[in-house]
Amino acid sequence: MTRAVPTYELYGENTGQKPDFWLHCETIPSRSSLHHWEIRPHRHESFFQILYIDAGSGDAIFDGIAHPITPPAVITVPPRLNHGFQFSRDIDGFVITVLISHLKAAPGDRSRLGAWLAEPHLTLLDTNDEDAAYVARTLRRLGEEFASHRNGRNDLLEAYLTSALLLTARIAQKADEGSSAGDESERRMEMLQGLIQRHFRSHKPAAFYAESLGISPAHLSRIVRSKTGHGAHELITRKLLDEAKRELVFTFATVQEISYRLGFVDPAYFSRFFVKQTGETPRAWRITERAKLGM
Repeated sequence: MTRAVPTYELYGENTGQKPDFWLHCETIPSRSSLHHWEIRPHRHESFFQILYIDAGSGDAIFDGIAHPITPPAVITVPPRLNHGFQFSRDIDGFVITVLISHLKAAPGDRSRLGAWLAEPHLTLLDTNDEDAAYVARTLRRLGEEFASHRNGRNDLLEAYLTSALLLTARIAQKADEGSSAGDESERRMEMLQGLIQRHFRSHKPAAFYAESLGISPAHLSRIVRSKTGHGAHELITRKLLDEAKRELVFTFATVQEISYRLGFVDPAYFSRFFVKQTGETPRAWRITERAKLGM
């Protein structure tokens, strides 16, 4: 008889309640020691997990297959994957649990990062490599920041998380491909994302970004759709919406102030934009999300 694999919110915690955080971090010994250093196979529906292994040893078990852990290493676990761990008693490091809605890319989307996030990885960190050393420092800093509860905590956690994941993906892909060079479409996507970051508050049309990249709007649309599954306009809109959500949750600015910061000349138009994208008014969405975070 096949034994069902339990679905947990965190280790050993049953589902049934909505998560009240977007990121959680704890030391690996604090949790695994309660389970005799073994985390039995389970999965998470809504979470992505990152384990930073600083010392010790063990096995990461993905879909019943064991992979030996040699520190320093980063283990990334996508949602809905059956996984478990067996650790030595001298294990040290952090486990970071993130709501998938707060990742830079959705696991499984058509971007290079999204494809990488959709699969489990055990990435060894070469201490002589500058990027690897930075990942280790950044994840340790994330753990310290999570425990500190100081001003600016959420923005710093988001920055540390994104930096660590992007660099870990680069290290892993470099090891897999033997080269860090991406194709022309990938480089254009990176340039586009940089342009959107600088100009999204100006509400520039897709044609502006195509011209900035020296390609036609149709070519830009094909590149974006091939990498993300969305059109260029949708990508720009998503950035504007993500920033609106960040401001609503993590600042005390009024809805009117946020609308002006995001380049909307009419707060009423901003509200209509937000309702169209989310189905809720900015105020109602803010109340709901802050309640989930205990704010």
